[in-house]
Amino acid sequence: MSGRRTTVKDKIHPELKKAQVRCACGNTFETLSTKERITVEICAKCHPIFTGREKLRDSAGRVEKFERKYGKRTPKGKE
Repeated sequence: MSGRRTTVKDKIHPELKKAQVRCACGNTFETLSTKERITVEICAKCHPIFTGREKLRDSAGRVEKFERKYGKRTPKGKE
């Protein structure tokens, strides 16, 4: 960028302050917000994707159901 400076208009932006975030699992951490206290149901400490406890869906059951309903197909040339 060039040496140009952008200025923010005065008195139109909310004031940011330190906020205490509390999760349902008991974890707490600090962030910036317009509110002083924030309560969340899930955070990075207890979310299944971040903790490695993610449950994968059984897609094999869906494939078998599709094959029963519409019949099993074979690729062309392998009949």
